[in-house]
Amino acid sequence: MTIHHFQHQHTAHCESGVMSTLLKHHGFNYSEPMLFGLSSALTFAYLPIIKLSGMPLIAYRMPPKTIIRNSCKRLGIKLNMQKFVSSTQGMQKLDQALDNNQLVGLQTSVFWLPYIPDALRFHFNAHNILVYGKKAEQYLISDPVMESPVQCSASDLERARFAKGALAGKGLMYTLEDAQKQDHPVNLSQVIRSAILKNARQMQAPLPFIGIKGIHLLANRIQKLKNSMKSDQYKKLYLGHIVRMQEEIGTGGAGFRYMYASFLQEAADHLSSNHKPLLLEAADNMTNIGDAWRKFASRTVKLCRNLNETGFNEVSELLHQVADSEKKCWRSLSQSIKKIA
Repeated sequence: MTIHHFQHQHTAHCESGVMSTLLKHHGFNYSEPMLFGLSSALTFAYLPIIKLSGMPLIAYRMPPKTIIRNSCKRLGIKLNMQKFVSSTQGMQKLDQALDNNQLVGLQTSVFWLPYIPDALRFHFNAHNILVYGKKAEQYLISDPVMESPVQCSASDLERARFAKGALAGKGLMYTLEDAQKQDHPVNLSQVIRSAILKNARQMQAPLPFIGIKGIHLLANRIQKLKNSMKSDQYKKLYLGHIVRMQEEIGTGGAGFRYMYASFLQEAADHLSSNHKPLLLEAADNMTNIGDAWRKFASRTVKLCRNLNETGFNEVSELLHQVADSEKKCWRSLSQSIKKIA
């Protein structure tokens, strides 16, 4: 059972990449940045009460499945999502979908996918892939982080789908039911406008752990870490954790800003010529913010190698500057979008 004429895509991020490939397979030609932007997925969250290996959760995008759900909702495309009580049932449903010539999205654990290089495998249970066929006991996989399609045994895929722990997917699979038959009357310019305004509200939320306020909070925590009673080893682990969450998990803080800038550039083509310069300017600003996040990460790595008071001050100040830049960008962008009828 193999879906013919399937086209694999190597993309920047798993969830937005999978959705772009899935929709394109069904005739809806939306890019990865467009789907990321339409789902209002960009954010920042510093959540010290939630721990990952003893360190606070730091997120640069909305929770897993946000892009899957929100992009289909905004575009009026019907999505079928299923979870399963047993792994046996989950694998049977996958085979049934493939028998029906359906392209299937799955949520999996990176650690249990054997084709992922050992150096890149870690316990993250929200990695999205597509299954487009099966030969004997080998599933044909389109993983957006891989340059080419790969294969995975039934036993390994079952383990990856039903891994335990944080963000466990419980075998989550999703398909577009009869997508080719769906009516698709979308006013894309209006959808873009709504998506941007929602994202702006998220980033300017009044909550102390979220958005711009969350970035300032993390900067303050770094400053406090300088004089804390924690060991140097803990301080290095904490700083290294910040960089890892920013640059290695998904596309990270800078990568997501670059993707959103691409969304704004593409979105500009769907608005009137009078409003196009506003979005192109915002795209340039967002790109500069991505550069600032990368500079912050680079300085933080240097501080990890050599803890010193000047380094803590510099890194903290850089992050405060990032927050100020994001505030200015989102405020200007939301004001501009509100002027668009």
